[in-house]
Amino acid sequence: MTLLQRIEHVEQQLAQACARSGRSRSEIELIAVTKYVGVELTQQVLGAGLVHLGENRWQDASDKWNAITGTNWDSSTDHSPAGQAVWHFIGSLQTNKVKDVVGKFTYIHSLDRLSLVQAIERRAEQLGIVVPCFIQVNVSGEESKHGLQPEELGSFVKELAAYSHIKVAGLMTMAPLDSDGEQSRPVFRGLRQLRDELNESAILREPITGLSMGMSGDFEVAVEEGATWLRLGTVLVGKS
Repeated sequence: MTLLQRIEHVEQQLAQACARSGRSRSEIELIAVTKYVGVELTQQVLGAGLVHLGENRWQDASDKWNAITGTNWDSSTDHSPAGQAVWHFIGSLQTNKVKDVVGKFTYIHSLDRLSLVQAIERRAEQLGIVVPCFIQVNVSGEESKHGLQPEELGSFVKELAAYSHIKVAGLMTMAPLDSDGEQSRPVFRGLRQLRDELNESAILREPITGLSMGMSGDFEVAVEEGATWLRLGTVLVGKS
């Protein structure tokens, strides 16, 4: 399929998932995961109207970021200029890579430890920006997965109150890679319940709505369970 055909197909699946769960399509944002494609195809993705681009590593993203955003980027704002990409860092972030990511990526989807919080805070303070971050939670409990344990979430969020240059945009999780949609459902439902419990506890300055969950193989179930951000790679953008 062509890029436009893939986008149309995903939109059809989204519409069906929204109909099944009584949700509005406007509640859900698509992140086109471009880590497997080059500059040219990434530019085509942006030209097709998919403004949210997701990357796992700065080493892989740098050529694309420089070609698409480059000198037009204004690090004093929390978004790209009109018509430009909004970049999401969706991989595990090492503290020594924070200097490369903060100030270029609007959103970080993998906040999972205090040392990373401190590194992001220092860099964001230098740039005079506030960084929206999703807290990664290891709902599935897999040893191979990054993220906080669910029982650690409350105390972690309390610690975040001391850092004024980080804003909690929501929660993020990853289902087991070899699971189908239905096997992923308990993981996605668990993250939604954690968000709701967090909001009920009133630990945060204001309630959060963001749930970053769902990838190419299970995004319909993620929508049914309340996802607001979908991270879609091959099913949406294909491969170079």
